[in-house]
Amino acid sequence: KPWDERTKKEDQVQAVIGQIYARTADIKDATIFAIAPGMIPGYGMGNALDLNVQDKLGTDVNTFFQTTQQYLGALNQRPEISMAYSTFDVRYPQWTVEVDAAKCKRAGITPDAVLSTLSGYYGGQYVSNFNRFSKVYRVMIQSGPEYRMDETSLHNTFVRMANGEMAPLSQFVTLTRSYGAETLSRFNMYNSIAVNAMPAEGYSTGDAIRAVKETAEISLPKGYGYDFGGITREENQQSGTTVIIFGICILMIYLILSALYESFIVPFAVILAVPVGLMGTFLFAKIAGLENNIYLQTGLIMLIGLLAKTAILLTEYAAERRKAGMGLIASAVSAAKARLRPILMTALTMIFGLFPLVVATGVGANGNRSLGTGVVGGMTIGTLALLFIVPALFVTFQWLQERLRPAQSMPTKDWQIEEEMEVSKKEIEEYQSKEK
Repeated sequence: KPWDERTKKEDQVQAVIGQIYARTADIKDATIFAIAPGMIPGYGMGNALDLNVQDKLGTDVNTFFQTTQQYLGALNQRPEISMAYSTFDVRYPQWTVEVDAAKCKRAGITPDAVLSTLSGYYGGQYVSNFNRFSKVYRVMIQSGPEYRMDETSLHNTFVRMANGEMAPLSQFVTLTRSYGAETLSRFNMYNSIAVNAMPAEGYSTGDAIRAVKETAEISLPKGYGYDFGGITREENQQSGTTVIIFGICILMIYLILSALYESFIVPFAVILAVPVGLMGTFLFAKIAGLENNIYLQTGLIMLIGLLAKTAILLTEYAAERRKAGMGLIASAVSAAKARLRPILMTALTMIFGLFPLVVATGVGANGNRSLGTGVVGGMTIGTLALLFIVPALFVTFQWLQERLRPAQSMPTKDWQIEEEMEVSKKEIEEYQSKEK
């Protein structure tokens, strides 16, 4: 239905999935899963983690299945995982087919011919094509359903012997009832069992992947391993790039500030102030129950630039006043007073501009909320914190800079201070009276 008709909480995706589980809970003869469709087509049916448990020792299938079930039990105990499951089972009813090779040899046929005949009549077999009405049709052979109902039908299914006569398959084949796996699959050359794990609400897929790795180290015995598939494999391979991206952002800011201040020490007053603002992002995201996803991380990269700009306004103004002859603490306090209004105007503009994303609804609401809440929270907490932290950091690193490299002669005349700093005569008189 259109978004306008789905305004209630019970109409949301997770709520509908919960209703499906509630309405099918009384069905005991089936295992029912309700999942949301995958965000990226072609990478699986849902957004669950795609995991393959591997048997690297080649043990018995039953042992492998029991080991996987123990691992799933441990995985379901993790708070990051809402549900971990596997459709693999070793209790499917089957027939074990045994071919008597000695009888086949006496009849002048091979066991492969017997199995091929059995496969064609019971499982179906593609044999050829034919053209009709300008189209190509496939020819498939298979016995009718009434001729392959039970094991007695082997008496009426024949295979040609070497002398040209026909013999029933029951002379060469013995069927035994058994139980086993419906399918056996391999992943990276190892026997594998496919497992799906759903991240819990409030946790990202990165948190769920970390839980899978930590649980595997504890629960999987030696000789068993795991590997990711689908979009989970891509995400796991790219998980380390986030730290690299943030590192490059901080490095670029540091290099630019070093050129601006002509110092390798003073820029740390800006760099060390930025993480304080980022704390506001995670605080607001925690309060809103949002996960640390790609939208929130994109907002963090933007927030690094915004908070650095705020810190630059303070440090640059304080540095210029320090060069003009003001005291170290006085220049930091004066910069905080003079730059308070432009900093608040810039921060409030950003906050009010992104606030509609915080309360977004409809298509893309989750991404909009993550981006808006992260930036608004970071700007709110970061701006208030930077007004007090940046002046203190400037005093610390400017003092350290002057100890390592003493400052050159500073201008002392009033007209020089006015020309370089563009400050009012009243501020200069107040500063000189304090010095006296």
